[in-house]
Amino acid sequence: MARPSNYSPELRARAVRMVAELTPDYPSQYAAITAVARKLGIGTAETLRKWVRRAEVNAGQRPGTTSAEHAEIKRLRRENAELRRANEILKASGVSLRPSWTGHRAGDRVHLRAQGPPGRWSAVGCRADLRGAE
Repeated sequence: MARPSNYSPELRARAVRMVAELTPDYPSQYAAITAVARKLGIGTAETLRKWVRRAEVNAGQRPGTTSAEHAEIKRLRRENAELRRANEILKASGVSLRPSWTGHRAGDRVHLRAQGPPGRWSAVGCRADLRGAE
């Protein structure tokens, strides 16, 4: 789990907005970042530079993975790892995840029972007692 930030989301947003507003007054964006970081008491200019880059990616001004996409990827990776662990546990316990062969041959009759709406039949995977059916 990530450690909590020393800076509030409001301060981050304000700093990023200030950099965007003051960049034309400075020879480079990094000069504006350094000045804003000093004014707001942000530890290093590099911290603010990362916030600015993240805001640019989220706004679509710079290529990269947005914060929302990053969170979704992280969630999917966590889910994938959980499913892999569950599969390993099932494999170790001997539970088969595939349908097993039941011993039916192509010509065997299978007992039918109604399921769902009337008129729909589906085969139940067991042999029927067909004594005297012929």
